[in-house]
Amino acid sequence: MNITQEKIDNLNSVVKVNLTPADYMEKVEKAIKDHAKKAKLPGFRPGMVPPAHIKKMYGKSILVDEVNNLLASSIDNYINENKLEVLGQPIPKKSDDEKEYNWDYTDNFEFDYEIGVAPEFAIDFSSKDILPHFDIKVDDKTLDERIVSLRKAYGKRTNPDVSADGDMLFADFKQLAQDGSVFDEGIASTSTLRLDQVKDDSIRKSLIGLKKDDVISIDLKKALDGDAAAIAKVLNISEDDAKDLQSQFQLTVKNINRLEEGDLNQELFDKLWGADVVKTEDDFRAKVKEELEAMMVQNADQRLQQDLHKFVMDKVDFQLPDEFLKRWLKVTNSNLSETELEEGYDDFAKNLKWTLIENRIIKDNNIEIKYEDIFETAKRRLDGQFRMYSPQAVSEEQLAQYTVQFLQNKENANRIFEEVKAEKVFEYLKTVVTLDKKEIDYNKFLELA
Repeated sequence: MNITQEKIDNLNSVVKVNLTPADYMEKVEKAIKDHAKKAKLPGFRPGMVPPAHIKKMYGKSILVDEVNNLLASSIDNYINENKLEVLGQPIPKKSDDEKEYNWDYTDNFEFDYEIGVAPEFAIDFSSKDILPHFDIKVDDKTLDERIVSLRKAYGKRTNPDVSADGDMLFADFKQLAQDGSVFDEGIASTSTLRLDQVKDDSIRKSLIGLKKDDVISIDLKKALDGDAAAIAKVLNISEDDAKDLQSQFQLTVKNINRLEEGDLNQELFDKLWGADVVKTEDDFRAKVKEELEAMMVQNADQRLQQDLHKFVMDKVDFQLPDEFLKRWLKVTNSNLSETELEEGYDDFAKNLKWTLIENRIIKDNNIEIKYEDIFETAKRRLDGQFRMYSPQAVSEEQLAQYTVQFLQNKENANRIFEEVKAEKVFEYLKTVVTLDKKEIDYNKFLELA
């Protein structure tokens, strides 16, 4: 066997594999004997089929399988032994399809495989690189809005006669034809539309002052600012259908729901934080501010991660073997259309670029990703999910059991591994670059691009 590499450029190579009968015949003969031992054919006792008979009947297909197996293992070994950092997988050159072989156990085979090679690039970060790290302040407006939200969450539901801003309309929705009449076979649903969801001011004003059985026309796509998930929820349709929706809808009010703010009393305090943790309105306000400030720290960290990601992607510049990768994606995803490939390739390339940078940072700085890190991260995620649905915390023992079960799923384990890897890389970067602490009000923070 002879394997050689022909370098096309820094990102593309062709690996040539030459096989002679001496390379593959021993494996073929062994495979034929193994088939003979297992074969069940008419006229022969199980395990007593002559190898010559198997060779006559199935020899060519066995030869093809063994040659393909030998090719796969040989190329993998060549890549590993030569420490080639390849992207994707080797793909056969189209010219190989034109070669004709007898497949009669005497052929000398030559196969050419394209490979995409990972680019060389430098990681050069230092304290001279400065990024803002925001210290988000909870202003009075944000605090007041949060308090109103909490009071409404634990308040009482009423059904006023006339709708006001912030109410919820329980209504029938019927799709309209172009002439304004109800489309008999169109979309119809009965659901709730929250007025605070409506982004368009003029449409929101048209929904204020309505009474039961009032009927109006509404452009849901405009009202909900094209939010496919919100439109789909109101109309009980798929998000894909919601994206393409252009119709007007007839809205018929069935009921008006309003959440009244709950009283600031001990009952509300105890519901939120347990018995006697908070006893006065001042304590209540201070507690809400404390929780908001903790949320702001998370928001600031998320923003820093976004800024670090953009900074790294902009600073570490290199090319990928784009044409090879597009061919590889087509080979490995037979249902992928040219349009889907072109529309999705940029995102694929950005993700691949980030993965290469992550891996280099981890390798160059001996960053370890331990099972304990993955386990603890998964446990925190599960604990957060449980707390969303139940105020009573799951015991440590139960949470550990759930975490073990969760990580037994390979997809879950891979997702948490990638999350931990990203966290490790960001934590490293934060120790290298200079973080410029900047105070900012929450509303100003939201305005940042």
